[in-house]
Amino acid sequence: MKKIIFILSLFIIAFSCKEADNKSPIAESSNTDTIKVINNGNVDFTRYFIDKTMRLDYFHSGSASEEHFAVDRVVSDGIWSGSKKSLIDDLELGSYFFEVTDKESNVLLYSRGFGSVFGEWQTIPEATEVWGTFHESVRFPWPVKPVTVIIKKRNSSNKFSNVWTTDIDPSSRQVNPADLIRSEKVFVIAENGPADKKVDMVILGDGYTSEEMEKFRKDAARLSGFLMSSEPFSRFASDFNIRAIETPSPASGVNKPHHGVFRRTPLTVHYSSFDSERYALTYDNRTIRDVASAVPYDIMVILMNERTYGGGGIYNLYTTVSADNNFAEYIMIHEMGHHFAALADEYYTSSVAYEMPEVKTEPWETNITALFNKNNLKWKDLVEPATPLPTPWNKEEFDNAGYAIQKERDSLRAAMVPETVMEDLFRRQMKQEDEYFMKEKYRDKVGAFEGAGYLSKGLYRPQIDCIMYTRHLQFCKVCSRTIEEVIRQHTE
Repeated sequence: MKKIIFILSLFIIAFSCKEADNKSPIAESSNTDTIKVINNGNVDFTRYFIDKTMRLDYFHSGSASEEHFAVDRVVSDGIWSGSKKSLIDDLELGSYFFEVTDKESNVLLYSRGFGSVFGEWQTIPEATEVWGTFHESVRFPWPVKPVTVIIKKRNSSNKFSNVWTTDIDPSSRQVNPADLIRSEKVFVIAENGPADKKVDMVILGDGYTSEEMEKFRKDAARLSGFLMSSEPFSRFASDFNIRAIETPSPASGVNKPHHGVFRRTPLTVHYSSFDSERYALTYDNRTIRDVASAVPYDIMVILMNERTYGGGGIYNLYTTVSADNNFAEYIMIHEMGHHFAALADEYYTSSVAYEMPEVKTEPWETNITALFNKNNLKWKDLVEPATPLPTPWNKEEFDNAGYAIQKERDSLRAAMVPETVMEDLFRRQMKQEDEYFMKEKYRDKVGAFEGAGYLSKGLYRPQIDCIMYTRHLQFCKVCSRTIEEVIRQHTE
């Protein structure tokens, strides 16, 4: 569901940075040379931070070929919910990455990978014609002394390169340490320990009226419960805290432009993001961050009070889910794969697929590969010696059926049929897929199956099936391992 139309299209980034103004408490900085990593990345939290979250809000603007940044504000986001031990991100997932360094010594204090709405928008045709501006945030422990924040983006070699830096002095009057005065109602679904030792999930709701708050609470408990009962999350359920926050809407439902249904809701979640009928996002980053800050959180889920199939997931930003769709459980888990573990989509017969030039760079995502070097496959430790690479499967027959389903789906959507008709189509598709998979010799093996990342050829997925590929509710072994690694990063 993640709408990246030209995946793997990489752009030459043009940007301008002013010289750092050392007299300004929040200034663009060029002090990024010779970053120092001390104690093998084991940063002493109490020496450099206090138990509070700093949120740097900024505007991210540009086009398909350039991007620019401007500080909006620096505010408090409540107590620090992340790990106080795993401060340096060695997973290095995401299309963007940020680092926080001590301004005086250049010691690396904190880092995390992330994705962004701008990064996705930059890949669609619109970005070649007009400029776009999106509001974004990075969050990190509140520093004791001035710091430099460095934002990086993957270059044509999929390595991170600096695109912006800014200095922040936490003692400046331009930095607001006050917490918001809260009016939202919060309820706890699961509380298993201190925030810094758990994965803290916050669930928001959009399109629920005041009279529907009981429904929101039930939806939040149901969908988070389903996530926690699925593998690999079920084995780590005690490592999660789950809280929900009420944000009543004046009317039921959210904005659905393709359907001619228009709403103004508190979180401004909307279908038709990037003109994809089923892709649901909100661009109102400031509002959702302010609401979410009522509780400690690491990951965010936004439930839409909708039956229409749709959702979205962006790494370290949020997951959106249409709560009443019969495939809501699938949407919740699939989109959490994007949001929580930066997993790539493995499907390629949907309407987001495009014929692309030859893939020349190994994807950074853990669950897809270009298979340039079979002997250095990123998940080779999970491949049995008898499994061939690439791994044969009945791709042509499967693809013909998949493209036929997609054509029928597009026709049904254009005809605005009831959602039950779409759900019946998806069930028929799943039954058909089961029949194909049962015939496959390597259906339970890890290998390299061609077809992934929106591309029919040139990219490979680890197993013949996975929730990142079809609507079957299981992650493959490679995706499961990545999720486990991210959980450990939060809890160790």
